[in-house]
Amino acid sequence: MADEEKNEQEASEEAVSEEAPVEEAAAEAAPAESAEPSEPEPEPDAETEVPEKQAAPAGAAEPKDDAEPAEPQTPKQIRKLSRSTHRGEVSPPRAGAERAAERQAARKRKAAERGRYRAAARKLKGEKRPGTPPAERQPGTQKARLGIVTGSKADKTITVQIESARRHPTYEKIVRRSKSLHVHDENNEAGEGDTVRVIETRPMSKTKRWRLVEVVEKAE
Repeated sequence: MADEEKNEQEASEEAVSEEAPVEEAAAEAAPAESAEPSEPEPEPDAETEVPEKQAAPAGAAEPKDDAEPAEPQTPKQIRKLSRSTHRGEVSPPRAGAERAAERQAARKRKAAERGRYRAAARKLKGEKRPGTPPAERQPGTQKARLGIVTGSKADKTITVQIESARRHPTYEKIVRRSKSLHVHDENNEAGEGDTVRVIETRPMSKTKRWRLVEVVEKAE
């Protein structure tokens, strides 16, 4: 029994070994057949139409239909645009005299329209229309200063020296300053060395913007 089983195993192994080379040969033959040159594809005829997208060069920009046309700026451009958008009926051919008569009539009509517009504008211009009422004048606070008279030779004019002392905002130091003013003295009351009080007023001359109020103290 053991000998019979061994013989059957050997026979099956031989059958498998014989089938393997056959399969390998079939696998080698398959790629050989596929490697055969296939039939060449028919080339497109020169007369066949080429699609527009392929015919156009790659760098060419496609026109943009969405772009809005520029608005006319001059009267000539406005007239040109109105003529281009006119879709009315074409008038029949006419002689030169007829065309001249039509132009003359159009000019008269436009002149009448201008005349009416100008007459209405003159009428509105002549009318007194209510405007903004003038603002009420509110006088501001007039400045008053105390100073010493340094000159009184001129008629109705004195020179007053105003001294001021203020603390510097950064260095905290007392800064003293003096300024000379031309003051109007109507009655020539003040003399040199007097202490006077002056106040702002309207321009009395080229340099006078102050007026004498009173003489506080007379000089000895």
